[in-house]
Amino acid sequence: MALRPLISEQQIQIRISEIGEQITRDYPDGTLYLICILKGACFFLADLARAIRRDAFIDFMGISSYGKERTSSGEVKIVKDLDISLAGADVLIVEDIIDSGVTLSYLTALLKTRAPKSVRIAALLDKPERRLRPVDVAYVGFQIPDEFVVGYGLDYAEKYRNLRDVCVLEPDN
Repeated sequence: MALRPLISEQQIQIRISEIGEQITRDYPDGTLYLICILKGACFFLADLARAIRRDAFIDFMGISSYGKERTSSGEVKIVKDLDISLAGADVLIVEDIIDSGVTLSYLTALLKTRAPKSVRIAALLDKPERRLRPVDVAYVGFQIPDEFVVGYGLDYAEKYRNLRDVCVLEPDN
């Protein structure tokens, strides 16, 4: 497999800073939970949380619809649920990439049943061409073409998460 850089570490950090400032303006008060979708979004969450200039609570959910494949299975499984109550809180789901929309449409509906004040999504990457289910994304880092990407938390079979840039994973010819 070969790697082709798509989005540099510097571009990522500039955009996250902009998103953090917007979130700070959009949520001036009240309880704000950042819900990180494991494992891929942990890098984005860490940088985003530091870019938000107000108190925010953090929790994690483990959700899977990919396994070790390059495409979604279409079946969503909760591997790790939240440790907190969302009642009355503003909830921001922090995701690495929105692809088919299957996982996030399921997750958004699930979290809304837990009586939060609001539920919105922040995603580092968005692939609108791949959408199977509608998803309303409040904060998007970058729209990208329909290519398989790794790095900055995104993986292929648990590899490449530690890359500082987002890269396209291309098969060797």
